[in-house]
Amino acid sequence: MQYRELGKTGMKLSTISFGASSLGGVFHSLNENEGIEAVNTAIEQGINFIDVSPYYGHLKAETLLGKALKNIDRKKYYLSTKVGRYGADGVNLWDYSARRARESVYESLDRLNVEHIDLINVHDIEFADLRQVCAETLPALVELREKGIVSHVGITNLTLSHLRYVIDHVPSGTVESVLSFCHYTLFDDSLSDYFAYFAEKNIGIINASPFSMGLLTERGAPDWHPATAPLQNLCREAAEYCRKKGKSIEQLAVQYAVNNPAITTTLFSTTRSRSVLQNIEWANTPLDNELLQSVQTILEPRFRDTWLNS
Repeated sequence: MQYRELGKTGMKLSTISFGASSLGGVFHSLNENEGIEAVNTAIEQGINFIDVSPYYGHLKAETLLGKALKNIDRKKYYLSTKVGRYGADGVNLWDYSARRARESVYESLDRLNVEHIDLINVHDIEFADLRQVCAETLPALVELREKGIVSHVGITNLTLSHLRYVIDHVPSGTVESVLSFCHYTLFDDSLSDYFAYFAEKNIGIINASPFSMGLLTERGAPDWHPATAPLQNLCREAAEYCRKKGKSIEQLAVQYAVNNPAITTTLFSTTRSRSVLQNIEWANTPLDNELLQSVQTILEPRFRDTWLNS
């Protein structure tokens, strides 16, 4: 397993990391014992970063992860969770107030069975008033950082320009990391436009959803996926090409993401130990540049096609 430092936090994270959204039953039904076993397998195999949120499964992911973490040495992993986006009784909720941010952190500590959180993020800031994030949410998290309740502060979002807006409108050092998803994949590398900016600001990069929420998988995109039909068709064509070459598009997608040293870590999510082992194997296998070039040629007509402006 390779490790890279997240910005200037001092945290050296495994280049492939465990996203715990699946523990909330977000994408598929789950067996709790299998989910707990998957977390243990990840840690045993050298993964040392786990990302979760109270929003995932409307508290279910944090609760199940907390059960798993009870029996794992706290020194073996860094833990990340979020504030701002929640849910209850099947209804999504948003609250980016300072009061709710503080309450949420302490509630997460209880659910996760830990005494401190290594990285606290403002979750999906595209749903927030960015001025409130700058003036209220982040200052509240910085206070908790100063008290030692959390160690580091970050922000997450799909729209890349929002990340830059917030960073530019808060004191230097407020934001220590960003989490971006679906913007460093085989058909969309728009996150790379921001690499130099984040490096200049000493901000670490966490990359999520290398499969672009299922687009870059042999199974294909789920029915709810917002991608355009032409893009979905090309992704299916690329997946079929990989199959004919005796490879999987998932393997290529993971290898492509972890191969870039500008990205500290790439998150995947599963509730199955065998999938944990598979993703680790992919991450540790050298990138097939010839296959990459062929697949990107297939996808080139929809290069940087996205369902939301970045």
